[in-house]
Amino acid sequence: MRETSNPVFRSLPRTQGGYAQFGTGAAGYGAQAVQADPYTTQYPQPQQAGVSRPLTIDDVVTRTGITLALLTAVGVVSYFLVSQNLGLAMPFALVGGLGGLALVLVATFGRKQDNPAIVLSYAALEGLFLGAISFIIANVVSVGGVGMISQAIVGTIGVFFGMLVVYKTGAIRVTPKFTRMIVAGLFGVLALMLLNLVLAMFGVGGGAGLGLRDGGMLAIGFSLLCIGLAAFSFLIDFDAADQMVRAGAPEKAAWGIALGLTVTLVWLYIEILRLLSYFNSE
Repeated sequence: MRETSNPVFRSLPRTQGGYAQFGTGAAGYGAQAVQADPYTTQYPQPQQAGVSRPLTIDDVVTRTGITLALLTAVGVVSYFLVSQNLGLAMPFALVGGLGGLALVLVATFGRKQDNPAIVLSYAALEGLFLGAISFIIANVVSVGGVGMISQAIVGTIGVFFGMLVVYKTGAIRVTPKFTRMIVAGLFGVLALMLLNLVLAMFGVGGGAGLGLRDGGMLAIGFSLLCIGLAAFSFLIDFDAADQMVRAGAPEKAAWGIALGLTVTLVWLYIEILRLLSYFNSE
C-alpha cells in the first residue's frame, strides 16, 4: 500500500491487505472470498446487523459533495457578513482557520476521519475562514474583487478535474518514488512557510520575511510551487481512495476521503487566489 502525502489519508488504519479495518466496519469486508452454496448465491441473505457494506465510488462522490456544499454555503454567508462589517474578518478567519486545523488534527491523530460530525464541522469552520480570507485578499490586499474569487474557484475546479483525468488515464503513475518526492516537497514548503512567518514577525525584510508573500517574483514562484504540489497531491489522494475501495473498506470511510480531498482543495484555492492577487494589486 503506497503512502499518501495527505495527512488525513496517511493516518488511516491499515491491515496487511490495505484499509480493510477503516472506521467501524468489519475487517476485510468485501475483500475476502465468500464460500457460497447455490442457495446463498441465488438468494442472498440479509446483511448482518452492525456490519457496514463496502465502500463505493458513489459514496465518495456523495460525501465529498455534501462536505463541499456545506463549506461553500458557509463561505458565501461569511463573505457577505464580512463585506457588511470588516471588523468580522479577523475573528472569522481566526476562529475558522484555527478551529478547522484543530479538527483536522483530532481526526488525523484521533483516528476519527470517518466521523461525519467532525468532517461537517470542519467544512463549516473552513467555510467561515475562506469567506473572510477571500474578502480580505480580493478586496483589501488587492482590487480583484468577486471576479478574482470566481477565477480562483474556476481554476481550483479545473485543476481538480484535470488531475482526475490524468490519474484515470494513467498519464502519470503514482509510484512510491513519486509519493516520496511529493511528501518531501510538502515538508519543504511547510518549513519555508514557518520560517517566513517567524522572520516576518521579527521584522526581517521590512516585515516580509523571506519575501515569499510580498507579491514579488519570488512570491509568484513560491505560489506556483505550492499550486503544483497541491495538484500532484490529488494524484496520490485519488490512488489512496481507489485502493480503499478495492480493499473493501466500509461505507463510512467515504467521510475520511471527503475530508482529505477537501483539505487539499482548500489549500489549492487559497494559493490560486493569492497568486491572482499579486497581479491585481494596486
